[in-house]
Amino acid sequence: MPKRIGEITRGTTGHNRLRRADRWVAAVHGRLLRSADRPLVVDLGYGASHTTTLELFLRLRRVCPSVEVVGVEIDPARVAAARPYEREGLSFVLGGFELPVSGPPLLIRAFNVLRQYGEAEAWDYWTMLRARLAPGGAIVEGTCSEVGHRAVWAGLDTTGPRTLTFSARFGGFERPSDLAERLPKTLIHRNVPGEPIHAFLRDFDHAWAVNAPLGAYGHRQRWIATARTLAGTWPVAERPPLGGVPRWRLGELTLDWAALAPDHVGHGR
Repeated sequence: MPKRIGEITRGTTGHNRLRRADRWVAAVHGRLLRSADRPLVVDLGYGASHTTTLELFLRLRRVCPSVEVVGVEIDPARVAAARPYEREGLSFVLGGFELPVSGPPLLIRAFNVLRQYGEAEAWDYWTMLRARLAPGGAIVEGTCSEVGHRAVWAGLDTTGPRTLTFSARFGGFERPSDLAERLPKTLIHRNVPGEPIHAFLRDFDHAWAVNAPLGAYGHRQRWIATARTLAGTWPVAERPPLGGVPRWRLGELTLDWAALAPDHVGHGR
């Protein structure tokens, strides 16, 4: 048995906590999953309950009936508690970042897993997970609030990070930069003057303020207008499946990672 790589997380979870990310995964990566006969998806570090892994399985089965989902957890007690909920296409195994699964996964979801590590470790684990992907595969790694109303996640492929997505429940924030506390570990300490992510969040807040009059028609219209404003100066995705009104109306905004990458030479550049 390979050595388990990683540390036990707090394990906090709950029903529908990751619904925003799941919805995005189904929309953005549904075609990828349908391109394989029996696509393998790994939910890494699912926590103290099987709930969010089961929800991921059910949501992905709607877009790809042949998908197989494996929940990977480093805590033996959590795996034992989850196994009674296994079914055809859904299983739970003991492990960590080494991913002890039957083959290279086409998709890896890792949420609220890397916050307890340092920035350099987070970059290293990204590299490790990328090396375990099937060709053409993808990773969705990020963080969300306790009830899932605020979330930020990075989209990666075998070559590195490609996108960053902000997602929020309308009415669940005062200004967009409130989501900064949910930035991936590779960015959260970079939210300081002189770094691209800091400049973007500043502009995000400014665009939100400029479009305040549209708030009279609801937060959704204000968010859509804010996305259009930002797209004038930042590489905001403007077409499906990553962007455009169908995604913006859900409280999402996706950008090219390259515009937000840490201003240093080394990891991720």
